[in-house]
Amino acid sequence: QVQLVESGGGLVQGGASLRLSCAVSGRTFGTYGMGWFRQVPGKEREFVAAIHRITRSTYYADSVKGRFTISRDSAKNMLYLHMNSLKPDDTAVYYCATGNPKRTGWSSSGEYDLWGQGTQVTVSS
Repeated sequence: QVQLVESGGGLVQGGASLRLSCAVSGRTFGTYGMGWFRQVPGKEREFVAAIHRITRSTYYADSVKGRFTISRDSAKNMLYLHMNSLKPDDTAVYYCATGNPKRTGWSSSGEYDLWGQGTQVTVSS
């Protein structure tokens, strides 16, 4: 059974950097999509970034382009989200997820079927 466990969240000041990690345990054969989403109370889960496990193609929300970088370490079965120049608007619970998104569905949470428990990121102004 595949499990996803996020870590690395915390409280930082605006402009700081954080690296989120997602440990993937279990067999992921056949699953090619890995992504990060975020959610604040009262709002829908929002796409942040995704990566194709095989081609390593990456996808980003406009709000994080140029500031966040998604990467993976296949040897360690880890997914990362490097976040730079953090803003208070980045405050949210961040979730990693896996699935097989359709060609135009990388930013849709419905295309991902396995989720971690989330890690809180709080950015103060």
